[in-house]
Amino acid sequence: MYEAHFHCPVKFKAAQNALIFSKADIELPFVTYNADLLATVAPQLEAELTEQLAQKNLKEQAKGILKQLLAGQRPGIQDLARELHLSTRTLQRRLTEQGITFQQVLDEARRELAHHYLLHSSRELNETAYLLGYEDANSFFRAFHQWEGISPGHWRELQKSSATEAQVGVA
Repeated sequence: MYEAHFHCPVKFKAAQNALIFSKADIELPFVTYNADLLATVAPQLEAELTEQLAQKNLKEQAKGILKQLLAGQRPGIQDLARELHLSTRTLQRRLTEQGITFQQVLDEARRELAHHYLLHSSRELNETAYLLGYEDANSFFRAFHQWEGISPGHWRELQKSSATEAQVGVA
């Protein structure tokens, strides 16, 4: 019944719940956008996200918040502290207690988002750099090379060729 409704395979008792969309479907315009419906469900979604973040350690909470704040901006420690309802000094102290810095958490959030953007979208590298809060693409390229040892474009190509090889091996 579920497979007929969703027009796709449905697996029960999986380790996690997931909906997987094809890249082509994600890039289609959202023709059923309904502002009233969004206004109705958004508070519940925000509450659930807040609850999930609360169950994570400070570093994971901080990364999750920074990923939200990064959309074309350069969040600072004061922005993160405000979202966590902490003073900047308290946040710095708690990060220090865990042996990490704000910059390390920001870099990890950027790295994880960079991987996501490079794997799951056809965005230009300049656009990806902007979304990650870099002032220019060269700063993003340098940071990515420092993380991975190769350029973002080359990394994307390697990931795509690995995925293609895995699909061919399965088929």
